Amino acid sequence: MAAPAMQQPSYLLANLKMDSTTKPFLQCCQELVKVIDDYPAKELHLIFPWLVESVFGSLDGVIVGWNLGFLQACSNRYNIVMDFLNPSGPMMKLVYKLQAEEYKYEIPVSFLPGPVKVSIQEGVLPDCPLLNNKLHFPLSGLQTLSLALNPFEYYMFMFASSLITPKNYSLGQHVSSLDSAYFVLVDTYLKYFLPTEGSVPPSPFTYKRGSVSPPAPRAPSVPFAGYGIHSTSLLKRHISHQPSVTADPAAQEIWRSEALLQVFVEMWLHHYSLEMYQKLQSPQVKEPFTPTEEHVLVVRLLVKHLHAFSCSLKPEQVSSSAHSHTSPLEELKRVVVHRFVQQKLYVFLQHCFGHWPLDASFRVVLETWLSYIQPWRYTGEKTNPQTDQNKGVPEKWRFFVQENLLMYTKLFQGFLNRVVRTDLVNVKNALMVFRVAKVFAQPNLSEMIQKGEQLFLEPEHVLHHRQHRCFLSPGHGGSFLSARQPVVTDRVFRVKSHVYGLEGQDCQYKQMFGTELRGTVLKLIQIIDQARQTAKKISDQSAEVAANNSFMSWFGMGSPDLNYTFNGGEVDDTGACVKKTHEFLERSLDYLCQIFRLNAGQLSQLMATLGSGQDDGNSKQLPDCVQGENGLILTDLGRMQVINGLRRFEIAYQGDPELQPIRSYENAILVRLFFKISSLVNERFGGHMDALCSRPDFLGQLGRHYLASPEAAADGRRRSPETRLTAEGYRRPRLSLRMLASYRTLLMLLLLYLFGALFSFGLMSSTLLILTVGFLYGLLSCPVWR
Repeated sequence: MAAPAMQQPSYLLANLKMDSTTKPFLQCCQELVKVIDDYPAKELHLIFPWLVESVFGSLDGVIVGWNLGFLQACSNRYNIVMDFLNPSGPMMKLVYKLQAEEYKYEIPVSFLPGPVKVSIQEGVLPDCPLLNNKLHFPLSGLQTLSLALNPFEYYMFMFASSLITPKNYSLGQHVSSLDSAYFVLVDTYLKYFLPTEGSVPPSPFTYKRGSVSPPAPRAPSVPFAGYGIHSTSLLKRHISHQPSVTADPAAQEIWRSEALLQVFVEMWLHHYSLEMYQKLQSPQVKEPFTPTEEHVLVVRLLVKHLHAFSCSLKPEQVSSSAHSHTSPLEELKRVVVHRFVQQKLYVFLQHCFGHWPLDASFRVVLETWLSYIQPWRYTGEKTNPQTDQNKGVPEKWRFFVQENLLMYTKLFQGFLNRVVRTDLVNVKNALMVFRVAKVFAQPNLSEMIQKGEQLFLEPEHVLHHRQHRCFLSPGHGGSFLSARQPVVTDRVFRVKSHVYGLEGQDCQYKQMFGTELRGTVLKLIQIIDQARQTAKKISDQSAEVAANNSFMSWFGMGSPDLNYTFNGGEVDDTGACVKKTHEFLERSLDYLCQIFRLNAGQLSQLMATLGSGQDDGNSKQLPDCVQGENGLILTDLGRMQVINGLRRFEIAYQGDPELQPIRSYENAILVRLFFKISSLVNERFGGHMDALCSRPDFLGQLGRHYLASPEAAADGRRRSPETRLTAEGYRRPRLSLRMLASYRTLLMLLLLYLFGALFSFGLMSSTLLILTVGFLYGLLSCPVWR
């Protein structure tokens, strides 16, 4: 690398691009470190966008970057990357170096989250502090709008975007885990810029003016859109009125914590507008953005850290009403969850609950939800999980529960709607039910939720005389940050503001402990008990199925049904998995009874009612169906019966019997040979067969017995629903020789020929005798004699 004084900036960028493709990764990083140390900000400014894009990938996904999401600790590059991108590493040093010179970098509006992008394209500035004074409406139109960000905001924007940007990964590269470099970096940045202990380390560089300049206030004439927090920057409140450049260092540095948080929340959570959610609360509504499991895992990490960050607030400042001596970081801890996360996370989770596939991958969404509604788990206190479960929720968290009421009640209802449609015999699904039931069964929690519902349902006429209190919430023009605004102590107003702010003024609130939802809970209890019974049946049948699949099945004496399976569950739900399923469901029943106060008598009566209709006779019946135009159609009850293995159709092949897959007890060569022979015979003599079988006399009866389609003999058997076209197909009389390709038939013929040889019968004589006996047996079993 040439000396800085001898090289022009354009050559610097060109050389770095060339080195990135020709030199080893370690050498490239070492030279980048030297460049960052030696070159001035004026020259580094030109390489910064290229370097950030090379690390995190391009916004359109064409450039993959360093693949941080798939970089594991076992990789040789891992430590190099982590050292380079560390909050105190060379990359962040470059950010601070450019930050001191106030450079700006553009992000096209088209790469912003959907609701923000649509709002801007409609000519309305969303109420997002991150956009304050960074957007300009050009005369040429709105399609070329860009967001001008400072180096720190630009770096964090690209870092956050790399999680959600679709990229063209090579085959076999989709292996990510919680140990990936990206996940570890998110955790590192959160702990560094939102520390639970101490303050944010100051940046090594300062602005030319001597302090960090706060964001300029938004013009009051600019209209608002969306559902963001209608408040000014946390930084502005603390230092915008400071006349001296020697302001509190913590206040000067708090802008990085707020900027990081704003970028993370906007890019990871703000993909669904609240207005659209309120108008179209339906699982059928399609949204353009679908989160991945990795995305939700990172969101959960954010939620957990923000709870830990908020819980680290000093005890003496939690209940203090005067914040004149509170540091900016401590005040951020006080308001961070409500101000930054609550509303966007609620809509994000609601969308996931309504649109996520009904499979075990929903666990990541579930755990994110459970992490948010249990902030007491992140207080930093060492507790024993068993004693903590009996201890219950501390009383001080009742205000959090009330001000997040919908997070508990509405999402619990969404979970119930999902779980009644899933297979609870699957151990993974049973575990999810157990997790939710265990969380809500914590002592005091259900009482806190009920108290919140009572506050919300307080009659409106009782509140009219309190209108002069002038309550302002973050979603209705207030700010959690201003010490001069009224401090609202009326819990009714807080709860109502929370519910109406998220669900709309005309929402129809459904009580978690109301009559309607109680009926759904009782239905779930029935399904859980049915799944328990099915799990027990699976355990009992496992030995029998193992025997049927033993060596004797080679001769066709086992179960010949290719589609045979257990009455519910998955193939891995045997042995230890079945025992776990039974345990999870058993404990879930106990927890649900605690939550909804069902005593042993009520539960016994419910199970008795269920058991009266679930005897062994019923297990032989068809699932609940209605007759449709093209056959049987499952009802909702029938679907539940099939999912939980209570009833089932007999699964059988319904296509052309001659074309079913070759079984393990059949000889493939003989199957194909006999198929060709029988096809030739049927093609040449098909008309004669039809005429013979259509005769009403004895010969017609005999022809129908030997030549009728196998489906004719299946009448009265429990079959899966089939259309009329399928039911009427393949009924023409035909000759079928496929049974001769069975190893069992071949073994029987071999034994008969050996038996004939013992009595000195020749080959032709034995063949004639076998055909005669077979014909006489068929003649005697013909329906004409019955």
